Amino acid sequence: MERLRSPWWALIPAGSIAVVIGVVELESNSATWLSYLALVAVPPLAAFALGALVHRSEPIWAWAAPPLFALAWATPGSLAGETAATALSGLACIALGWLLVCAVPARWLRLGVYAMAVVDTVYVSADLLQGPNALLSAAIPAANLPALQAVHFGHAQMGFGDLFAAALVGCLLAPQPTDGPKSPLGLHFSANRQWVGAGLVAVLALAFDLLFFAVDELPATVPVAVALALVQWRKRPAGQL
Repeated sequence: MERLRSPWWALIPAGSIAVVIGVVELESNSATWLSYLALVAVPPLAAFALGALVHRSEPIWAWAAPPLFALAWATPGSLAGETAATALSGLACIALGWLLVCAVPARWLRLGVYAMAVVDTVYVSADLLQGPNALLSAAIPAANLPALQAVHFGHAQMGFGDLFAAALVGCLLAPQPTDGPKSPLGLHFSANRQWVGAGLVAVLALAFDLLFFAVDELPATVPVAVALALVQWRKRPAGQL
């Protein structure tokens, strides 16, 4: 990944929204194909995250991915099945976030997260996201296999990109090499900074969700981007812009 380092990869967070929504808008059947892409890609990415990336991970943890997949497939629509599917998608997002953190300088990747939140907000405000997002969320692979391209909890729905934004920020908040223990693949951890970020995301998201009393859809990337900005501001030395 070091050989592929480039600030241009920072376009992926914002570009992923624009490209996916554009493709689904132009060709509604692409939502089904994207559900198959998630079906194939998410479980191995989740296994990789379990076995090598999450804090205190061990290779044997990767074997937890197949039972999660089986639970999501066997109990669709139940709390257990939806939780298992969400865990798989979230873990896959950690793996994707780790790849980007390895390939993009942190300053540019932070800008990419902010750009993603801006694009998400524009699309939701202009009512450009709702139609394609509904098609993508409703797409289900054959044999009632898990739809891992979106998150479902009862009547609530969240896009894969929203999980990706949160996981990416979590990887960004992992400190630089001299800051503490690390995973076998070199991802370093700081309990303080990551817990602060997680707490901010939780508080900001719960406050932001009060807007659901007035609207039916919100850009869930916004609380994540604001939390990242606040953590970065807290870290900034005095007098530095």
